[in-house]
Amino acid sequence: MQTEILAVLLGQVRPFRGDDEPSAIGKLPVAHAVAVGSMGLAGDEQADRTVHGGIDKAIHHYPADHYAWWRQHLGDAPLLDAPGAFGENISTIGLDESNVCLGDRFRLGTALVEVSQARQPCWKLDHRFQAKGVMATVVKTRRTGWYYRVLEPGQVRAGDTLDLIDRPWPDWPLASLFGLLIGGEAKHRPADLRALRDVPVLAETWKVRRAKLAAQFGVD
Repeated sequence: MQTEILAVLLGQVRPFRGDDEPSAIGKLPVAHAVAVGSMGLAGDEQADRTVHGGIDKAIHHYPADHYAWWRQHLGDAPLLDAPGAFGENISTIGLDESNVCLGDRFRLGTALVEVSQARQPCWKLDHRFQAKGVMATVVKTRRTGWYYRVLEPGQVRAGDTLDLIDRPWPDWPLASLFGLLIGGEAKHRPADLRALRDVPVLAETWKVRRAKLAAQFGVD
């Protein structure tokens, strides 16, 4: 599986919903090569490192494939005229939550990255699009995007390729994983909830989420 990287995007912290609620969700494409390190892309910022960024959320990838659907759903939304509408660092066509799995390892330019979790949306998407229900629609439709952790540093730029190197956990496509842990399916999927315990590449915060759901539904 190989796809071209359409855009590499970086963002700086700026006022978002008032001066006391800043955000770096406004990512913009860059043409130059960007260094990829353990904490993400050089020059990219996060306003609240307790919920954004870090080892398990170093790089955010959102499929450009979803933009046409969002245009139909939202109507005239200028943000959808270019990559970056969802705060992504990487934009491609051909990969989505149905064909990308937890633990997939990709060669991103010269860096090696690993899928750690799907993106769990927050209120900032509603505010960014000035439309109620964007966050809820992401959850409902599983059009979430995903995060990478960086296994080997390197460089990436628009026009490079994203190459699938290894798929050790083919039973965990991201749409299914998101449905289990965030989308309300855990009660009806106890076997999956149990099996996920033995998948070490899951992001630490989602390991905690899995454990809480397992306790709630009596899954050992």
